[in-house]
Amino acid sequence: MPRLSSLAAVALVGLASLAAAPAAAQHFPTDDPVIRAMWAEGMERSQTEPLAHTLIDVIGPRLAGSPGLAAAQDWLLETYAAWGVPARREQYGTWTGWQPGALHVEMTAPRVQPLAAEILAWSPATDGPVEGAVVMPPADLTAETADAWLATLDGAFVLLDAPEPTCRAPQEMEANARPETGARLDSLRDEMRADWAQRWEAVGGARERTGRLEAAGIAGTLGSRWSRGWGANKVFSTTNERAVGLDVSCEDYGLLARLAASGHAPRIRVDAEAEALGEVPQFNVIAEMRGTELPDEYVLLSAHLDSWHAATGATDNGTGTLTMLEAMRILKATYPNPRRTILVGHWGAEEVGLIGSGSFREDHPEVVAGLQVGFNQDNGTWRFERIEGQGFLDTAAHLPMWMAAVPTEIQAQVTVEVPGEQNNRGSDHTSFVCAEAPVLRLQSPYDEYRQYTWHTNLDTYDKIVFDDLKQNATLAAMLVYRASEDPERMSREMAVLPDDPRTGEPRTSGPCFPPRRAPQN
Repeated sequence: MPRLSSLAAVALVGLASLAAAPAAAQHFPTDDPVIRAMWAEGMERSQTEPLAHTLIDVIGPRLAGSPGLAAAQDWLLETYAAWGVPARREQYGTWTGWQPGALHVEMTAPRVQPLAAEILAWSPATDGPVEGAVVMPPADLTAETADAWLATLDGAFVLLDAPEPTCRAPQEMEANARPETGARLDSLRDEMRADWAQRWEAVGGARERTGRLEAAGIAGTLGSRWSRGWGANKVFSTTNERAVGLDVSCEDYGLLARLAASGHAPRIRVDAEAEALGEVPQFNVIAEMRGTELPDEYVLLSAHLDSWHAATGATDNGTGTLTMLEAMRILKATYPNPRRTILVGHWGAEEVGLIGSGSFREDHPEVVAGLQVGFNQDNGTWRFERIEGQGFLDTAAHLPMWMAAVPTEIQAQVTVEVPGEQNNRGSDHTSFVCAEAPVLRLQSPYDEYRQYTWHTNLDTYDKIVFDDLKQNATLAAMLVYRASEDPERMSREMAVLPDDPRTGEPRTSGPCFPPRRAPQN
């Protein structure tokens, strides 16, 4: 493969978005039998659907510290073994083990109605069904009156967040509402949030507030982190140690808040099962195809395996996991003797601080030093639309050259930005970029993902677009093959990045932060 001599700072590979065409209709720019074999293996014999069914439907959520994550790691090892790909589990630390069970939440007064709710990660369970009043901090609460109010909360469920004035998606309000209506609702939302923040300020900061509420004998806390889309809430964790912590859907939470504010005394009944499992070991799963000529140089496929628990983690990051898993299957079938060593990192605990990938960086300096390039995927479904060079100058000479051999119909869908500005730092690629090791992000369309499936209760199997998923896995395999065969090593020289708005100075790739390998006490 000839090295490209020079390229502009931004190379655009393709201008249009085209649907994946049948294999016979593809145009292959070079007569490369490996690329043709990869296309046939990935697009005509794809295993993405049965693999997704097992990971997403059968195993399901994969919260850090949960049996679900351990089951997914066992399945990966079994799957790679069946394909003849060496794979191993590497312990990097420990985490708080926790397993949710059944959850039933219903309003019992002033009328009976089931409520849509999710238990927050690492929440305590209830001791069977628990019924209590739903209360909110009074508007006139002050630091002087806080103790008296807390004394009334024994057995109550406390509303923590300001309710939303509307649960309609903002793009629908923009399309259909009068401008003055949208402006009024935005102003009302700001006022309500400021009002609630002032009320809770009388009780203290977040940790102090939790301790005082639990000391008062509350039955549970209720919150709602609406994701600004129909039926979508982002569901994270709680620091509660005794009382159950729940996230309630946007409108059900609004209903409880309106009833409490109007004096209609809502009550709810909660039966929440959860099991605390103590401190448990945590792992990455690493698969490897050893290089035949340059075994100490590496090409890395990267995706985190863990997820949040309110749904099944289909697009965050089941699709990234499946892309890299299927890419490795394609590589094993069509390129079994790579020039450089090919690694796949299925990282643990990305969702709680990039812990798995950061630990691998610390534990394997030889991989960081010998890395030719890596490719990370972590944002949902749809075709890859963008690959950014993450600020590495030499991506301008290598990345378009690697792309040049893939079918032109795929090239037409992907914008290659080199050297890039590190526009998106929010995933495992940053664990390596901070050490000036080039791991690039394979980017799918972002807006819908952030609104509807990223960390939400709607991140489920039905959101996967398999035509795109199998193309993504095929393209990932092609990029790895081209990077492995590249006769030249990519340098670590960085471009001058844009200014950091916080400092006014050009931002840097680092520093790397040490991963948190154990839960905080």
